[in-house]
Amino acid sequence: MSARENGSVGSVALIGGGPGHPDLITVRGRQLLTAADVVVADRLGPRALLDDLGPDVEIIDVGKQPGHHPVPQSRINEILVEHALAGKRVARLKGGDPFVFGRGGEEAEHCRAAGVPVEVVPGVTSAISVPAVAGIPLTHRGVAAGFTVLSAHTDIDEVPGGPEHTVVLLMGVSGLAATAATLASGRRGTDCPVAIVEDGYGDGQRITVGTLGTIAADAALRGVRSPAVIVIGDVVRLADPDLVDAPLTHQRTQTHQHRLTHHHREAQQ
Repeated sequence: MSARENGSVGSVALIGGGPGHPDLITVRGRQLLTAADVVVADRLGPRALLDDLGPDVEIIDVGKQPGHHPVPQSRINEILVEHALAGKRVARLKGGDPFVFGRGGEEAEHCRAAGVPVEVVPGVTSAISVPAVAGIPLTHRGVAAGFTVLSAHTDIDEVPGGPEHTVVLLMGVSGLAATAATLASGRRGTDCPVAIVEDGYGDGQRITVGTLGTIAADAALRGVRSPAVIVIGDVVRLADPDLVDAPLTHQRTQTHQHRLTHHHREAQQ
């Protein structure tokens, strides 16, 4: 008799783990993670929490990197259902929020279609939290009244507004030059401020600022890498000056990694 037939179907919790720091997962997310029999973990979730799990918890790594997806999404969907139908409590630990470019909706649909109960635990999306590392508000009275969050695969030329409408770009490092050129050709212009926050809340946290006209060259000069969140708009001018470099030129490349790390540690105390 199958687990479904004898009524012992397990469950799946789609947990938004936040931007990566273990303190930024929700209380509910932490509870469900601790209670899980199986954890299916992404690369950008709060993986430090996995070290606190019991030795009997099965951890399945399905992390993806840009251009390299060793476990396709279809297989991830199957893994969740297989373990739940075996009567297991499954925690799907994802970075950010599961429904913000996290493909959590697809996973939830697949589980429900198989008769598996699903609980969705919201998480702090990196689209909002990582700009905050640099002191950048996505909206600010008199500066920006709205924002748009996009992935690198979206038609960037359809973004509304000018520099007063903030654009947050996820997974956008590889296509940065083309994106900047497209946005600069519109109302935003080449002088529109841009900030790139690499590895927000991580050991490699670094912030690069420039304009739509300079940011591609600045990023190449500094070797900017994913994961990174790109913020475009006048709100970048509100960034905390103690955390962010002044606009880069090809002659000025000094970083402030030590200062960033020191400030981040003080914020945790």
